[in-house]
Amino acid sequence: MDTTPQKPNPSSMNIDSPNWTADEVLARDKDQTQRLHEPDHIISSIDPISGVDIKDFAGRPYIVDGNMTIYFENEANRQAFQEMPTDHPVHLPDNPNEEGEAEG
Repeated sequence: MDTTPQKPNPSSMNIDSPNWTADEVLARDKDQTQRLHEPDHIISSIDPISGVDIKDFAGRPYIVDGNMTIYFENEANRQAFQEMPTDHPVHLPDNPNEEGEAEG
């Protein structure tokens, strides 16, 4: 095994070298993507009420919320989901001694 350090040569690529670095940036890597973790549309196949994973979406009730579609097992679960309060169901008592501390 040759352990002599190799000088970088832009005309040849020696990826066997332990300290090999790329000579130039690929065209796809010049600009950072703004859509890395931002899908166009999300489909949730798990009923949020019953927890059942729905395999067949045909004829199932659903709700479209922005860029997300939520499928439900039945109409009663969809109705229960829509009637669920958006605030936290358990209200915590106020703490008069707190100074900017989170309750909970």
